[in-house]
Amino acid sequence: MVKHIVMWNFKEDVPEGEKKAIKEKAKKELEALVGVVPGLISAFVITEPLASSSHDFCLVTELETPEALAAYAVNPNHQNVANTYVRPYTCNRAAMDYMMD
Repeated sequence: MVKHIVMWNFKEDVPEGEKKAIKEKAKKELEALVGVVPGLISAFVITEPLASSSHDFCLVTELETPEALAAYAVNPNHQNVANTYVRPYTCNRAAMDYMMD
């Protein structure tokens, strides 16, 4: 199994009052990909990180295999969510993938 973690910061021009709504919409749409994207076992979005965090929100997913992760990255459903609810509002993306026993 592969754990895929992605963290983002909001762009400076995103109004403070809109950030919570954007995070909640991204959470709903990203978590809804489970059962839609082959090989995606789970998805969880952290919308309220601790103040000590260096990022505004985070996606934690589990996928069956490294090949499933590669397919997830280009899956049209995933791309639609990313292009609609994440990329227009974020910057400073950080990601980490690792194999789990």
